[in-house]
Amino acid sequence: MPEAEVKTYDRPPYVTPFHYELRIRMPDHGILYFCNFEACPLHRTAAFNFVWNTMFVDQVQIEVTGGRGGHGCMSFRREKYVPRGGPNGGDGGNGGSVILIAKHGVNSLVALANRHHVRGKNGNNGEGANRHGACADDITVLVPAGTIVIDAETDLIIKDLAVDGDSVIAARGGRGGRGNTRFKSSTNQAPRQATQGGPGESRVLKLELKVIADVGLIGKPNAGKSTLLSRLSSAKPEIADYPFTTKFPNLGQVQIDADRSFILADIPGLIEGASEGVGLGHDFLKHIERAGILVHLVEPMPLDQTDATENYWAIRRELEEYNPQLKTRPEIIVVTKSELPPAQEVAATLRSETENDVFLISAVTGDGLPQLMNRIDQVLEQHSSCD
Repeated sequence: MPEAEVKTYDRPPYVTPFHYELRIRMPDHGILYFCNFEACPLHRTAAFNFVWNTMFVDQVQIEVTGGRGGHGCMSFRREKYVPRGGPNGGDGGNGGSVILIAKHGVNSLVALANRHHVRGKNGNNGEGANRHGACADDITVLVPAGTIVIDAETDLIIKDLAVDGDSVIAARGGRGGRGNTRFKSSTNQAPRQATQGGPGESRVLKLELKVIADVGLIGKPNAGKSTLLSRLSSAKPEIADYPFTTKFPNLGQVQIDADRSFILADIPGLIEGASEGVGLGHDFLKHIERAGILVHLVEPMPLDQTDATENYWAIRRELEEYNPQLKTRPEIIVVTKSELPPAQEVAATLRSETENDVFLISAVTGDGLPQLMNRIDQVLEQHSSCD
């Protein structure tokens, strides 16, 4: 059965009082579906939208099978004026392999979401007159850079396709059979045996995508991550005044100057319990592991009336519980929406508690953005030199 959860958000007075969002993840395919509907408790009516949309696919399970090798041929030369022509059976061609290749520009595993099997082509059989069967072409499957290939049975990592151009032979094609010409000798001048082509490898694979980015934006829902991404890059993420607007990671390229740039990832909002899977936490947290540095956005006046400083520490705890290595990842603390009255006080409190620099920015007015970009550039240079 698919896992489902319902989120309820308050809407403005001129809209239906409650807005519901049903999120369903199919466990076999890793597809995240969304269905929106609105209900009015006063009139006891509800309007449902059953148009299901595949938003982002970061996990799939497929079966890959290499092509079968062609059979060897048993044949003898039968030609006028050529007595005892001897064996002339050709070999079979090798079967095609299934190869996974990381390709720049492929951003999701959606192409494999409904493709349960990937089978290689079979090699051609050998023929008489020593004609060998043609080897089958390999089947290439393009996946995003950052895809981890895992054997579903043993749960072992086969290959991490982290860089554009990385490849792995997921299932090797079978070898072609040998024709009877291969068996002739001085003591066996008329061999009557040939071998069949071998079967290709077959295995079930899990493909998991972890977005690769130089900088990852993290924080509570509605902290301003998508707005900051749209301001610093040409990306166009969905932006709205209710939580969980971002449902899958968005990437954007930030150009510092003519020679320097970096990839910025907007990670969907995290909540308490994310390390235990609450709110699809594992699906969001795994994308943070690839980020070189973290930019932690803190909203000074949360919509849920929670304490801004406590929200910061809650996210830090979730990161540490999910992966202790994230605790040592370089982090830049940013208080967003600096035009709000509590922003200065929240920034001062975080400086005191963390003993680190805290930046004040406003993605709407642009205040503090140049200083933040310079700081990100400095930390990236330090991080790359350490690596």
